[in-house]
Amino acid sequence: MLPAEELTWDYSSTELGPMRVVVSIPERAAHARLPVLVALHGRGEALKGPAAGARGWIDDYWLPTTIERLHRPPLTLEDFRGFADDARVSRLNESLKRQPYQGLIVVCPYTPDILPADEPIDEALPLARFIVDTVLPRAYRETPAVGSPESTGVDGVSLGGRAALGIGLLRPQAFAVVASLQAAIRIDNSEDIVRRAREAKLAKPDLFIRLLTSSDDYFIKANQSLASALVGAGIHTELVTVPGPHDYVFNRGPGGYEMLMFHDRVLRGQTEF
Repeated sequence: MLPAEELTWDYSSTELGPMRVVVSIPERAAHARLPVLVALHGRGEALKGPAAGARGWIDDYWLPTTIERLHRPPLTLEDFRGFADDARVSRLNESLKRQPYQGLIVVCPYTPDILPADEPIDEALPLARFIVDTVLPRAYRETPAVGSPESTGVDGVSLGGRAALGIGLLRPQAFAVVASLQAAIRIDNSEDIVRRAREAKLAKPDLFIRLLTSSDDYFIKANQSLASALVGAGIHTELVTVPGPHDYVFNRGPGGYEMLMFHDRVLRGQTEF
């Protein structure tokens, strides 16, 4: 087995200003090729600037711990910081018994605070260009990535969830799935996002959107409203609601485990876990 690695890529000048990307490569077999997940952080990290912000998933949300535990199950209620029901933990553990967690290359770009909730999702376009045209090609070249849209997902939490929806819907052909955790959206954002989703489906007929929210998420009603509107528009949409607050403890617990488990399965062609 090759050991886990961490890469840092700095970009001194982009249309978004200075940017940093941190890449987490898991332990793996020598010749393994892995799916890629673009994971976007929340607004708290956006306010820290590129150097600290890009490390949001790594340092603030404890991603290395989550990865370590997924490789060495069973998961426990403690792993979820107490925010999980027994049935959900059992379901994830049964999935890990059937198919062990294989691992993802997690690409963590700095996410600037450029997506206020009263602005259209099109405001994500500069970030979409940076990720799809600059970061993903480099990830495919310089990491042990499978290197195809069919093996690439985008996800994020809160502000990062809103950004992930924007990136994925503006550049749908770059991703197998567009997902979010507790996306920072308002109920009146639904029409704008659904409009973009309809356009995205024309370019990618198998467009798949997953929205994950939680029982005490500030944005639960908006995510529920969006999911209903997307389904009504004929978009393949999955809404998942789990226990937990909209806070760091969620990212370190249910959020991280749900995100990695989902993409580890879906980006390898599995429809359920």
